[in-house]
Amino acid sequence: MSAKADVIIAGAGMAGATLALSLSRAGLTPVLVDPVVFDDQLAPTFDGRASAIAYAAYRQWRALGLAEALDPHAQRIEQILVTDSTAPGAAAGAQLPFFLRFDSAEIADRSDGEPLGYLLENRRTRAALAAAVKAAGIEVVAPARVAGAVFGPRSADVSLADGRVLSAPLVVGAEGRGSVIRSEAGIGVIGWDYRHTGVVATVRLERPHEGVAHEYFLPSGPFAILPLTDNRASLVWTESPARAAALKTARPEMFQAHLERRFGEFLGAVAVEGPIFTYPLSLQLAERLTAPRVALLGDAAHGVHPIAGQGLNLGLKGAAALAQVLVDAMRQGEDIGSAAVLERYAAWRRFDTVMLSAGMDAFVRLFSNDNPLLRVARGAGMAVVNRIGPARRFFMHEAGGAVGDLPRLLRGEAL
Repeated sequence: MSAKADVIIAGAGMAGATLALSLSRAGLTPVLVDPVVFDDQLAPTFDGRASAIAYAAYRQWRALGLAEALDPHAQRIEQILVTDSTAPGAAAGAQLPFFLRFDSAEIADRSDGEPLGYLLENRRTRAALAAAVKAAGIEVVAPARVAGAVFGPRSADVSLADGRVLSAPLVVGAEGRGSVIRSEAGIGVIGWDYRHTGVVATVRLERPHEGVAHEYFLPSGPFAILPLTDNRASLVWTESPARAAALKTARPEMFQAHLERRFGEFLGAVAVEGPIFTYPLSLQLAERLTAPRVALLGDAAHGVHPIAGQGLNLGLKGAAALAQVLVDAMRQGEDIGSAAVLERYAAWRRFDTVMLSAGMDAFVRLFSNDNPLLRVARGAGMAVVNRIGPARRFFMHEAGGAVGDLPRLLRGEAL
């Protein structure tokens, strides 16, 4: 079987589905291929994570018509409090000598009243994207696994495990860190394992979280409390693989005891809702973002530590940039899979991707340890930044995705 399309997108995750919707809205014909059907991706047990969405990335979804579906589930992040302590409960924060406080009110005049970002459960985002993809009539080939690909001078052929072959001028590898498209294109990766695992759980809080996200650093590793709607929070904390495995399989009362010691009492009692998830933590960067007839997107291009919540945002920035490059090329009558067109995408995203990934790696190494000298250095640095308003505001705009040459979708404009 052979199907024709303008762009084959391997991977119907959040970045891949966002790209497909962007291209379809502008007149191109994408086809999504994924091993998992959308219905299975929406199950509460499929992905227990929540993502901090930069306000510029959220503008992209608004521009694509997703606001009605996403807004009821999007929790505004009004403040971020980063603290460094040797005892649990550090997120109370104000009494500690070293802390950073970011407040959306400080940048309201330049962000049109946007918060620092939005917290969304991944399953809610997947549901909104799936509904929009279906409404747009975008073809989704699933369940289907990419088995191989051949890249010719004018088109690429993607072979599926069931024998079908899909052809298009361009293939986008967006199927995660184990990308088959990336491997078939001969693009290598660099990176390393952090030898830590992220433990993720959703809890209901006794006291209001007031839209404040907490990231605090204990000797055993960083611990994040990310506010969700309905006075809940998504918890992400770092443990060794062995301890994370033990927590995942622990009896509920044992897990609760560990959680209460780590969490502290500043938000009152906490009650776990739903299953516990664990995710290995590592850094992985593709050596190139493009190859003949290929572009990489999302975790296939860059997988980073979740410590600052920028992983998905990198993928959404990439989707906005790639969509604009391809749509502009189509309107100018260019071959959208040509090396000249794809280099525009790579040049646009290369520097930001490398610098943010390197910055996240340095941040992990600085904060994921209990070295006394580093603890003093980072505490002093936090205290200095906290007293310099322009520095705080720059970090907030950077985290909000509003710095640099923004694609039209990230400015909230249609393609």
